Amino acid sequence: MTSAQTPGAGTPVVPSYASGISDTPLLGDTIGDNFDRTAAAYPDVDALVEVQTGRRWTYVQLREEIDKVACGLLEAGLQVGDRVGIWAPNMAEWTLVQYATAKIGVILVNINPSYRTHELEFVLKQAGISVLVAAREFKTSNYADMIEQVRGNCEELRQVVIIGSPEWDALVESGASGDRIRLAEIQASLSADEPINIQYTSGTTGFPKGATLSHHNILNNGYYVGSLCGYGPEDRVCIPVPFYHCFGMVMGNLGCTTNGSTMVIPAQGFDPKATLKAVAQERCTSLYGVPTMFIAELNDPEFDSYDLSSLRTGIMAGSPCPVEVMKQVVERMGMTEVTICYGMTETSPVSTQTRADDSLDRRVSTIGRVHPHLEVKIADPENGSTVPRGTPGEICTRGYSVMLGYWDQPEKTAEVLDRARWMHTGDLGIMDDEGYVNITGRIKDMVIRGGENIYPREIEEFLYTHPDILDAQVIGVPDTKYGEELCAWVQLREGAADLTAEAVREFATGKLAHYKIPRYVMVVDEFPMTVTGKVRKVEMREKTVDQLGLGDAASVQNA
Repeated sequence: MTSAQTPGAGTPVVPSYASGISDTPLLGDTIGDNFDRTAAAYPDVDALVEVQTGRRWTYVQLREEIDKVACGLLEAGLQVGDRVGIWAPNMAEWTLVQYATAKIGVILVNINPSYRTHELEFVLKQAGISVLVAAREFKTSNYADMIEQVRGNCEELRQVVIIGSPEWDALVESGASGDRIRLAEIQASLSADEPINIQYTSGTTGFPKGATLSHHNILNNGYYVGSLCGYGPEDRVCIPVPFYHCFGMVMGNLGCTTNGSTMVIPAQGFDPKATLKAVAQERCTSLYGVPTMFIAELNDPEFDSYDLSSLRTGIMAGSPCPVEVMKQVVERMGMTEVTICYGMTETSPVSTQTRADDSLDRRVSTIGRVHPHLEVKIADPENGSTVPRGTPGEICTRGYSVMLGYWDQPEKTAEVLDRARWMHTGDLGIMDDEGYVNITGRIKDMVIRGGENIYPREIEEFLYTHPDILDAQVIGVPDTKYGEELCAWVQLREGAADLTAEAVREFATGKLAHYKIPRYVMVVDEFPMTVTGKVRKVEMREKTVDQLGLGDAASVQNA
């Protein structure tokens, strides 16, 4: 892309476009082949450590366990292209299933551990999942019971395997004596361009959309994320972020295995003490998290008792990082090379990343520069043309990382992926003269609560099912802990009694993931509207902030 001339001016205008020039070629193999190559190169290096249980595997040992699960899935009748769901918190079995499915060309469908029955049933049916691997329970969720509640409605679901049950043991045992020659033949027949993972993102039309990702997508993204963190076989990465999300399974697991590093699971769910303990005990060199996780760790009463001297780098992503938090991460945790990443599930996920030698100011005020082998531009949201540098517009990404599409939803795919294969993020940003990008807002009204992307339309659709609610609009409002919280504006049906936030939460509990349940409820007679009949959510947000005393509405930015 070349500079353009502004009419009537002699100074060339530099477009907001950057490409990630790199001397390191893209990986062209499948996830399974790449893992086997790493295991051959570093057989005795720790591959996976599960701190809570004390279980650990070297690369050669983990390869053996992965192959057992892969053969067990083949014995269960799975074929290339079938879908296997994984519904579990962070645990070693999650990782085993991740790599085992990749070896046999089965598409792994990540299911959010916070999902309730309503969301679980939708994903099982929409993805056509035939085998579901799940934990028995996590926190207050009894997965086994919840699965039984919806199983009868999911015709394609023919087998459920509960981790730790006799069924799981039988699957692994059948794989131990399984046909390794057949496994090798299937693995060798796979293409890196084939779909291997579906990750659901909250939908703007009421239900999530399944971003479909290939080996090539996520293998390379994990590799370059790890490379920019300087990973090698001596690195040990503490991964408290969830595996069901790209942050955990791509930036975490694949970031490690493509670079010969160690995956360290501190706990099934995030716990600041468990995370700090894992870093100290396992001498981790890298730590991941969203800002709220780092804040919780830094504020732990026993923080100073943990030896974190092994930390060198890490990744902070998911929402903006306050300057003081970043300073403390660098100074008190020793993460002098910590980086900031930006992306979305549909781009595998990372599109931009700060570098280890970037100044602290760069790492706080920007989302970095374009990733290797990718393109980023800032486009006019109206016509798609590239705007000059320093001009706000929509952030768009193109390259190997862009998803294949939304599973079985071509019309939804076409809404975000244009004919030139540019992925339209919906985020507004500015690119400076050196190619650094800064987020300035969002085109649509997505809410980011503690690193979780929430699209209000999904919540609104659910609130419509309440017998007393005539209409509902959901917005994000500032929150000191989570960045943003949900507020529902509702109009009640005639004759309905007043509705409290507690009543709404009670109605949603067990049906919606906890982070999607509105914290605030405003009962109103009407919504502020434009002259064309559109709801003015900006005005709703301003009024809510003022009425609830939540501070400056403009202070909350996108991640």
